[in-house]
Amino acid sequence: MVSLYASRKKIYPRAVFGFFSKWRWLLVWATQLLFYGLPWLEWNARQAVLFDLEARRFYLFGVVLYPQDFIFLTGLLVISALALFLFTAVAGRLWCGYACPQTVYTEIFLWIEKKVEGDRSARMRLDKSDLSAGKAGKKWLKHALWILFALWTGFTFVGYFTPIRELASLSVAGALGPWQTFWIFFYGFATYGNAGWMREQVCKYMCPYARFQSAMFDKDTMIVTYDAARGEPRGPRSKKADPKELGLGACVDCTLCVQVCPTGIDIRNGLQYECIGCGACIDVCNEVMDKVGYPRGLVRYATENGVAKGWTTQEMVKHAFRPRVLVYTSILMAITAAIVIGLFVRTPLKVNVIRDRGALARMVERGRIENVFRLQVMNATETAQNYVVSVEGLPDIMIASGNEIEVQPTEARAVAVRVQIPPNTAEPGSHPIRFTVRAASGDDPDEVVEKAAFLVPR
Repeated sequence: MVSLYASRKKIYPRAVFGFFSKWRWLLVWATQLLFYGLPWLEWNARQAVLFDLEARRFYLFGVVLYPQDFIFLTGLLVISALALFLFTAVAGRLWCGYACPQTVYTEIFLWIEKKVEGDRSARMRLDKSDLSAGKAGKKWLKHALWILFALWTGFTFVGYFTPIRELASLSVAGALGPWQTFWIFFYGFATYGNAGWMREQVCKYMCPYARFQSAMFDKDTMIVTYDAARGEPRGPRSKKADPKELGLGACVDCTLCVQVCPTGIDIRNGLQYECIGCGACIDVCNEVMDKVGYPRGLVRYATENGVAKGWTTQEMVKHAFRPRVLVYTSILMAITAAIVIGLFVRTPLKVNVIRDRGALARMVERGRIENVFRLQVMNATETAQNYVVSVEGLPDIMIASGNEIEVQPTEARAVAVRVQIPPNTAEPGSHPIRFTVRAASGDDPDEVVEKAAFLVPR
């Protein structure tokens, strides 16, 4: 019996404390306070951030977006992709190591596991021990906490699409709808499975970023690097021993850099696609160097060129500003500026003109020729608005129906508009006209002009 697949060996990451560990936990707190707190914020008596798919409205604090504003979502996705490319070209997988949801939730779940089952050695002993009441109790408590946290995460995620206060009331009353229930449990299950069980398997086998990151790396990319010239040959020694007399490098072969790695790799073997750049090995190696009295930096953030040529950190930073980085930065800044300016100058009034297909053109009283149009007016502000409609493009053209439209806050209203011209004003055929919809009040009233065609029958 030959197995084509190696069975997974469970990784027990050792706890580590240091500069980069503090940064990881700082970002854990920052991202999670933002994620769990943002849907509870109010703005103008409604949820500050809400993607109301049913009503086709997207609220971002003081901005209300419609499906017609999809260009802004596209721009946001392009900005995110370019930012990822830029940060990767400059400093490797910073996103993976510090802010990726997989990394963040794995850190949280590991913290819960450590509090319930103990440190690395205690967890290893517990898993190897026979089943007992104590072991079952610890495992039950750990998974119960994991599941509660995962369901809270799923509930919060759904709260971005359904008003979270309404969602909380429905949850307490046991009156959640089928889709709300499904998505809460779906995202809860995904969080529980990815952060509790799969962990590094997601980074190593499921995440595409690990596979194509090498296309964005070069020899001037800042990555977690082991200084082999200084560290080899490695080997244990007395704290008082002179490594030069023993023919050894700075590495004492304690394997702590392997024990703290969340993906279980040995950074001393060089850069590997499994490395998420979290810096845990740097923190623990610096602790060891302090204890044995050697200079820090055996494992550090550096570039391949920097290590090979003995550059200082300032020299490596200087070489970071290379053509690809400048191109990424320029494009990123241009797109970001375009999106910000577009949001700033965006008119919170949208108008679509649709011809009434039931009556293309007809003759009414006094021989006047009439066309009927349907105006779809969308008010993207959060106050009721009165709009005045006017039309031009043909001599003596006029609106025979009412020319004032009242639209409630963040609503769209369809209004039939009858447009007439006197007889013998225009030749038979199609003639371009323009509708102007203008807010009736305000120091700088919003105004939209839409083109249409007036048909004159033969």
